[in-house]
Amino acid sequence: MLLLRLLWAAPLFCTLAALSSEGAPPAAGGRVQCGAMRSQYVSRPVGFCALLPPSYDTQPHRQFPVLYFLHGIGGDQNFLVSSGAWTILEEAQEKKELGEFVIVTPAAGNSFYIDSRDGRSRYEEFFIRDFIPHMERLLRISRAREGRAIAGVSMGGYGALRFAFKYPQMFSSVAALMPALMEALPHGISQMNLAGFIGPAFGTPVDEAFWRANTPFVFARKANLGGLRIYAATGDQDDYGFDAGTRALDRLLDGRRVPHTVHIYPGRHSPQFVSQHIEEALQFVFQGFRNTG
Repeated sequence: MLLLRLLWAAPLFCTLAALSSEGAPPAAGGRVQCGAMRSQYVSRPVGFCALLPPSYDTQPHRQFPVLYFLHGIGGDQNFLVSSGAWTILEEAQEKKELGEFVIVTPAAGNSFYIDSRDGRSRYEEFFIRDFIPHMERLLRISRAREGRAIAGVSMGGYGALRFAFKYPQMFSSVAALMPALMEALPHGISQMNLAGFIGPAFGTPVDEAFWRANTPFVFARKANLGGLRIYAATGDQDDYGFDAGTRALDRLLDGRRVPHTVHIYPGRHSPQFVSQHIEEALQFVFQGFRNTG
């Protein structure tokens, strides 16, 4: 059944991508600052956008908490603005339902935020060694764990959970919407449409041993997750069967007695699911921030 769902649902990745491929319009209250950087770990310049709250310019000596938000397959650094999530965030802040923080989204292609099987793209090393330090020099954002969080959608949810579980000392919170979690690859993954999407990261044909070694489950089983706030939400009719993966993560964390918040809501793997639940995810992240000055 999962195999059929994955085959049937592959075009939805393009639907999500269409949301994030548009240009970034100006934000209403804050502003969007975009740029690109080079790194020895990746072959091309990596674009990024930082969503800066209104007080960023009016309080020039203030340091802000930061959320690194990772896009899904086919997306780019404009995802939060072009998807409408930035509008949801600003409306919540205007109503005083959510405090101010900086959100940074890097472009990641279809990397799954890992060092690729063929070694050509070392995105994990780029993100940890180059990107975060560069953002901390460029922007007035927290350099402390209590003021730094990570989140993502779909592939980005996979990446956010993986980073948080592998480097729990770096992040106060992690939030994942529709994370691309599977305990095991379906039989025949190399012949499936999905292999075309995950192949750049995991090999062509897909190296299943490499895939297993890099899933968030591996790090969730062994890492010291004390103090890390964990949130995940997936639709009960997720077109890729990622609801099963989210339930598996819930059981794993329960078994380790790790506090966490997991929701299985009505819905599919869709932009609508993101728009319905992103404010809750952002609220969860903000609750984990302490005063960073």
